[in-house]
Amino acid sequence: MSRTAQALARIRRDVQGMHAYAIQDATGLIKLDAMENPYALPPALQRALGERLGRVPIHRYPGPRIDDLKRALAAFVGLPEGAALMLGNGSDELISLLAMACDTPGATILAPLPGFVMYEMSARLQGLRFVGVPLTADFALDEAAMHAAIARERPAITYLAYPNNPTANLWDAGVMRRLIDAVADVGGLVVIDEAYQPFASHTWLDVWRAEPHAHGHVLIMRTLSKFGLAGVRLGYLIGAAALVAELDKVRPPYNVSALNAECALFALEHADEYARQAAAIRAERARLMAALAALPGVQVYPSEANMILVRVPHATRAFAGLRQRGVLVKNVSTMHPLLANCLRLTVGTPAENDALLAALAPSL
Repeated sequence: MSRTAQALARIRRDVQGMHAYAIQDATGLIKLDAMENPYALPPALQRALGERLGRVPIHRYPGPRIDDLKRALAAFVGLPEGAALMLGNGSDELISLLAMACDTPGATILAPLPGFVMYEMSARLQGLRFVGVPLTADFALDEAAMHAAIARERPAITYLAYPNNPTANLWDAGVMRRLIDAVADVGGLVVIDEAYQPFASHTWLDVWRAEPHAHGHVLIMRTLSKFGLAGVRLGYLIGAAALVAELDKVRPPYNVSALNAECALFALEHADEYARQAAAIRAERARLMAALAALPGVQVYPSEANMILVRVPHATRAFAGLRQRGVLVKNVSTMHPLLANCLRLTVGTPAENDALLAALAPSL
C-alpha cells in the first residue's frame, strides 16, 4: 500500500463518500448563480477603502477593531436588550461552529427541505444526524410534519431560513411562532437564517423585540455577503447573551481577519450606499419576475430575496442553453424532488438581467 493510500485510510469513510461544496467556473460568463450583489462601490469609495486598508496593521493579530465591529453591528441591527453578537468567517463557519457546540451523544439537526445545503453538510461533518422535512408543493412549511419531526427527533438545532434558499420565500409568521414554541418544549435551539434580509419585506428580529420572552432559545444568523461583501466573508449570530457566551467558546481565536473587519466597518459607515444598491436590486427583481412570467412555459415563484426560482419545461437543457449564450445560473433541478425542472436565477444589474432574458427565451 502506498503512503498516500495509508494516509487516506485515516480519513473518515463517510467524509470520503461525500461531495465537496461545488462552485461553478464563471470565467467569461455573466455570473448569476451565487446571489451576489452585482454592484461594486463607486470609484471614490473604492479609493477611500483602499487607502484605509493600507493603514491596517496586518503584522498584528486582529485586536480592538473586532470589538468596534461588534458594536457597529449591534447599532446597525438595533440589538435587542439582553442579546449579544458572535462573529464568524461567513455564515458557513457559524453553521459549523453551531454543530460543534451542540455535538452531544444522539444529537440531531433538523431543517426543512429543500434548503441551504450547509445545514446538512455541517451536521454530517460533525458526525451528527440530520433530518430533513419536505416543504409542501408550493414551498411552504409543512407544519404538521415539522411538529411531528420536532416531537420525534427532539433536535438540538432547528434551522428556519427566512427567506429560504433556494425557494426565496418567507414562511408564514404564525407557523414560525408555533414551531419556535415546539422547539422550546423539547429544549432545542432555533436558528433563523436571515442571509437575504436586505431584500426581504420582514425581519424576524422585529418579532423578537416585540416578544422577547419567546426567543431565549432563538439565534438569528446574518451575513454581509448578500449585503455586498461576499468577498469579505463576515457573518454574525444574534442571541441571548448567556447562550452566545457559551457558543463563543468553540470559535477559533482571530477567526475574523483585521482586513475583513475593516472592510465591514467601512461598509457599515456607508450603509446608505448599500441600501441604495439593495433598493435597485429589489426593483430589478420585480421587473425580472414580470418578464420571466411572460415567457411561455415558465413558472415564477414569489421572491423575498435577491434570487428568483423558476420552473421551466426542461431545466438541464435551459441551463446548458444559457451557459452556451454566456449566462451562468444555478441548476437546482436535481437537489430535491420538489425542485424538478427548476432553475435559480440571481438578480443582477439591468444589463445582466436583459442578457438573461434574451438568452433564456431561445434556451427554453
